[in-house]
Amino acid sequence: MVLNNIGQLLTMSGDGIGMLRPGALRVADGLIVEVADHDLPVVPGETEVDCRGCVVLPGFVDPHTHPVFGGWRHDEFVMRLEGRSYKEIAQAGGGILSSVRTTRQASEQELVESGKARVLEMLSWGTTTVEAKSGYGLDTETELKMLRAIRRVGEEVPVTVVPTFLGAHSIPKDCTKDRYIDVVIEEMMPRVAEENLAEFCDVFCEDFLFDADDSLRILEAGRRHGLLPKIHADEIGSSGGAEVAAEVGAVSAAHLLRPSDRGLEMMAEAGVIAELLPGTCFFLREDAKAPVAKMRKAGVTMALATDFNPGSSTLICQPMTVVFACLVYGMSVEEALRGVTVNAARALRRDSEVGTLEKDKAADILVTDLPDYRHLAYRVGHNPCRMVLKRGVIVVSSGSLVPARQT
Repeated sequence: MVLNNIGQLLTMSGDGIGMLRPGALRVADGLIVEVADHDLPVVPGETEVDCRGCVVLPGFVDPHTHPVFGGWRHDEFVMRLEGRSYKEIAQAGGGILSSVRTTRQASEQELVESGKARVLEMLSWGTTTVEAKSGYGLDTETELKMLRAIRRVGEEVPVTVVPTFLGAHSIPKDCTKDRYIDVVIEEMMPRVAEENLAEFCDVFCEDFLFDADDSLRILEAGRRHGLLPKIHADEIGSSGGAEVAAEVGAVSAAHLLRPSDRGLEMMAEAGVIAELLPGTCFFLREDAKAPVAKMRKAGVTMALATDFNPGSSTLICQPMTVVFACLVYGMSVEEALRGVTVNAARALRRDSEVGTLEKDKAADILVTDLPDYRHLAYRVGHNPCRMVLKRGVIVVSSGSLVPARQT
């Protein structure tokens, strides 16, 4: 396949957006084999795609989501609108433990079907690689059920689904914290490793939940089982999560509404990617915002994610994350675009494969209907996807998913 007549080709290579104007791409065997600043000749056996002078960029990467769960929590949304606090909602039976109840009740097949529908909706908005977490089980069998469902979703949709074990998402009501940490480390992790169900291990690090010492212990145990560390850090309070991320050599730290200055310096030194979730901030109407200016000054690499989940962010599309990053967090359009492509790929250790449009990278490509890349932040609520390629196969065309039998 040859993609010609590209008005702005955002390769995302180098330190900026790597724009070629005009640009063209040649794809073969699922890979990009040629990148040019002029239209390419079409040889026999190749199909030509006319990009109509519009913007082409890498398929989006979403490095922090929770798309497999049973049941929604729309009642909590109304409670928040009425002014109820996080603690009040939790005391009324809501929060993460509400999703735990409904996820425990769901069958693996039900989780697969609902998870597939959500990931395919992400794909329709241009996301071609997505991380998916467990964490709504809080017992060994349900956590394994979630991870098996995540694996099956990845096998049944044309999206790369990267699994993360988040057994330490909360503490079940019928267990003490210390006992539950033992269950996570001694029961869950060996089973997850034995079945090769996850690539990463995550933990919700907050002083009232799993504090810095707990989180370090959990993530170090995960490493011993071959699970790379990620962390939910410093969202509700300054819990030392950024420091833990640096100390354990985490691939990424997420949320980061209230990190310490020293924690950010340590993250920069250790090369920990900051996963910022501006849609969550918007959805929860948070007063605090991630300190983007401080991160920029410290040299912390910033990725962006939807944090799609049933409770605190039902945002499912990365184009809206770009909008929120600019309007809520004050990022530049260029920073936001790197956040949903190359930096997001780095947050999943996938930057050697995806996140940029370069020779020998996967042909995960988004062909938009936009005349200028700045429209990705400017056109609020607009789905820009005219065509999406996954490994060189057209999976979205004219804004609609292409049935598998046609690919």
